[in-house]
Amino acid sequence: MAKFVAEAGLAAYLGDDEVIDFRRPVVGSVVERLRESYGDGYARAAFEWVRDAVTHSMDAGDRRVNWRASDVVEAGTGLCYAKSHLLVALLRGNGIPAGLCYQRLADGAGGFVLHGLVGVWVAGEGRWARVDPRGNKPGVWTEYSLGEERVAYVVDEAAGEVDYPAVYVTGHPLVVGALKNSSDCVELCAGGLPGEL
Repeated sequence: MAKFVAEAGLAAYLGDDEVIDFRRPVVGSVVERLRESYGDGYARAAFEWVRDAVTHSMDAGDRRVNWRASDVVEAGTGLCYAKSHLLVALLRGNGIPAGLCYQRLADGAGGFVLHGLVGVWVAGEGRWARVDPRGNKPGVWTEYSLGEERVAYVVDEAAGEVDYPAVYVTGHPLVVGALKNSSDCVELCAGGLPGEL
């Protein structure tokens, strides 16, 4: 398991901004619905809702590019980064400190691509745990676990892959910039995504 370093005070991981826009009514309505239905099981329910109810754009063949949490709710789809933005928004909207994490993974063509995950603060233990709301498909399976990681991809350091240790308060500028500057998910994934931080 990677070691995580908080680069800001814990209160920063409860705020909103243009990426993690949980104060927007469309996100707030999901927060309220999950809170009313799941109570103490809210964090797991939010994870499973994003993982299962929001499609991964490439898996679904959806060419739209979303980057704001509210846009992901409205569209019902997003890449791993956008789904992570939404999960962070849902967690923060219920008072759970959360941030964004990244992995550098081999892309199968001799290069690398970043993968987005979520860091969740485990208050009783004073540490971060990573969860991955990417979405399941054959060969990729994620689960909500604050103990043993159950993320989509385990890095291969020998192949140059990296688990970046930071838990970011908001989306990394390279990632958000790539999403903002693209209107076609397929084209973006074919060569427009950053390969490292």
